[in-house]
Amino acid sequence: MKKDICDRTFTFSVRIVKLCQFLDDKPGVARTLAQQLLRSGTSIGANVEEAQAAQSKADFISKLMIALKESRETRYWLRLLIASEIVPQERISQLQTEAEELTKILGAIIISTKSST
Repeated sequence: MKKDICDRTFTFSVRIVKLCQFLDDKPGVARTLAQQLLRSGTSIGANVEEAQAAQSKADFISKLMIALKESRETRYWLRLLIASEIVPQERISQLQTEAEELTKILGAIIISTKSST
């Protein structure tokens, strides 16, 4: 797997952590959304890193499938944050775009790995 995707997912996860630290100081819904976003956003990078170290093709695909699922969930939580207007859309829109790109990239890697023999 390319080093680029590992770097991108790590950087993305760090940016999610920073956003969640900002939201964690806010009460109620913001804090709940921050906790959900933190769980899914940080899982992407961790699972891509584990996939990189996988010993088998099946394990590699399994870890990337989890990262793909988490990137989809991250997009969902970011959309909820935008809808709730807790954080200005300008602050989140770049993260949302990155989450969509990661979803496409991870999906493409999974498909190409499954089809290679």
